[in-house]
Amino acid sequence: MRLTPAHRPISDTRSVRRRALTVRVAAAAGMAALLGATLMTGSANAIVNGEDSTERYSFMASIPLSIPLEDGVVLKAGCGATLIDRQWVLTAGHCMDPDLGVTQEGLVRVGSDHRTSGGTVRKVDKVVMHPGYAQGKDGAPNQNDLALVRLDRPVSQKPIRIAKQAGPVGTPTRILGFGTVVGADSPRDWVFPERLQQLDTRRGSEAECVNRAGETRLCTVSPKPDAMACNGDSGGPQVQRARNGRWELIGTTSGDGDNDPTCATGPGLYTNVPVYADWIRKTIRKSG
Repeated sequence: MRLTPAHRPISDTRSVRRRALTVRVAAAAGMAALLGATLMTGSANAIVNGEDSTERYSFMASIPLSIPLEDGVVLKAGCGATLIDRQWVLTAGHCMDPDLGVTQEGLVRVGSDHRTSGGTVRKVDKVVMHPGYAQGKDGAPNQNDLALVRLDRPVSQKPIRIAKQAGPVGTPTRILGFGTVVGADSPRDWVFPERLQQLDTRRGSEAECVNRAGETRLCTVSPKPDAMACNGDSGGPQVQRARNGRWELIGTTSGDGDNDPTCATGPGLYTNVPVYADWIRKTIRKSG
């Protein structure tokens, strides 16, 4: 679930990988294009070591992005998002950050279990960045990594409810996304799924994320070895079961949970959405 900043040289592999969930999928895919490599699509061993989605997630959304790379190459990439209102989706702030050289294509796909087809497609009407958003520097986590996107018209899909709070450490959770299913360094080996991927995880302790979590960020751990979100999943949802058995939103994919840039070798870091529930409600109410 790491995206790399488009304005960084794609040859600077080590420094790029240290940037938490910026637009890394873009740089990697762009490099593959420059090298003449062909990126595969598929669904085996998904997210990284996850699985194809096993149910319908009406709240899952994706935001296509255009990212200019070296030698005039423009990459068609994307971020995940979550439908929280019939006319609003929530994503990561860095997915909408113009300083990273990312250009949104002005569309959002809602409610599909396929990356490029199905669901409902709407135009982007407005983007509201969290006022405290800041890109992490020198490997530090992103701050207040959220953005709200208003659609030009409501959709028929059912939004997900934001949890009152994330469950305690050890709570079972699930992450969703369309990012690469192979956490390889070489873009020749990356595989991007057409089918939505899921991975059952749990809420980790702050210590498990080398103290990168806290009140505003959730540490997310996979019980399955070598499995975690990866490039291209930024902004996607982390969910937990409510008492009535339905999914409720607790997190938005934000960055690395440790100091190892490899996708599947450590925990993930998610923005703690319930902490921002008042800002979300006020923004939606104010913006109409």
